[in-house]
Amino acid sequence: MTVAKTSVLVLDCAEPVELAEFYASLLDAEVRVGADPDFLEIVGNAGVHLAVRRDHGYAPASWPRPESSQQAHLRILVSRGEIDEAERELIALGARPLDTKDNGGPRDTRLYSDPAGHSFTLAVLTPS
Repeated sequence: MTVAKTSVLVLDCAEPVELAEFYASLLDAEVRVGADPDFLEIVGNAGVHLAVRRDHGYAPASWPRPESSQQAHLRILVSRGEIDEAERELIALGARPLDTKDNGGPRDTRLYSDPAGHSFTLAVLTPS
């Protein structure tokens, strides 16, 4: 007998509704609220499955300081021709750039933090 398995990356935060709406807008997904209002899922048609959970003692990481190094981060993939447009969209949604070196030229990877302070990367999708 095989036990069905699945997984979801859960991000802790102080304000789960705001963070869920940020990722739902960014990933063209929907927010699902279950029995626990402090645990929200973000689910999209393209296989997106993420969750956010209220942590009353939440303090954002201070990337890149080693004493509060990131444990995990999201990598949002876009085509090369869409990376600038995606960057404008996510900043409009509330993301903050974390790495602005070489900001004057094309880059395949760009680092941001979401409104709760989690780092994530916007990266060019490489052909398989």
